[in-house]
Amino acid sequence: MSKIVLLFSGQGAQKVGMGKDWVESSSTARKLAVQADQALGFSISDVMFDGPDDELTKTSRCQPALYLHGLMALALIRERLPNFEPVAAAGLSLGEFTAHAAAGSFSFEDGLRLVARRGEFMEEACQATEGSMAALIGGDESQVRALAEAAGVDVANLNAPGQIVLSGTVAGIDAAIAQAKDFGIRRAIKLNVAGAYHSRLMQSAQDKLAAELAGVSIQSPALPVVCNFGASVVTEPTEIRRMLEKQVTGSVRWTESIQALVAMGHKTFLELGPGKVVAGLVSKIDKEAVVHSVEDLASLEAAVEALS
Repeated sequence: MSKIVLLFSGQGAQKVGMGKDWVESSSTARKLAVQADQALGFSISDVMFDGPDDELTKTSRCQPALYLHGLMALALIRERLPNFEPVAAAGLSLGEFTAHAAAGSFSFEDGLRLVARRGEFMEEACQATEGSMAALIGGDESQVRALAEAAGVDVANLNAPGQIVLSGTVAGIDAAIAQAKDFGIRRAIKLNVAGAYHSRLMQSAQDKLAAELAGVSIQSPALPVVCNFGASVVTEPTEIRRMLEKQVTGSVRWTESIQALVAMGHKTFLELGPGKVVAGLVSKIDKEAVVHSVEDLASLEAAVEALS
């Protein structure tokens, strides 16, 4: 079996019905769903399976839903491939928490409660601020940073070459969209989001999350985890806390994170989460990378066959 890196999805990948076929067919998945519902005090699995869509889309719901879905996928892979030993892990924004749970930095339940609280804090910050985001297509990082500075907004996601997301006030994002072509950027698209994620407008959420992180037991992960904020491997519990905290207002440096994994000699990735968003980004970052995506029973079986 080749060296496999685990990659976990971020907010926006969720879709109604996610994980339902796993729970219907597997006692392992069923146990995780029950455990999650009990830990959270409400049925996140019902929201995942039956929606409605506007409920699952809420930041406070989709974050624990994606975390649970990613770890269900991993449990089912391990069940089918007993000798499966991934060599590293990373996750897009929220997915970084799932990566740490997969690597043993914290327990399944501690991580679940953390992401549920993170989702609540970010939702509160969205409601308290007038925020928006825009995807910029076809500009390099220096052009985008110059535009962000001119418009008074932040660089939220460096997702792939030529695909960068800005985040900030509605007025700032509107200004950035209006000026994008002047900075050599081909297209600027306003995103349909609840607020300004990964920007200074999330400071209240970051402060509250820092307090939650301080109370969670964290140990050094059993495999290298690449963090979004530093685009580097984190091993020390203190540093893990700091990176997970900083990530709320800081940039998700996904391009550099994948490049760091490739530089470590890794070319084969396993995306655990709905929608193949991560696979699309990885293929733009490194044309030679191979990504197996797992989102349902059919793709799970296909990935198991490919990795066997």
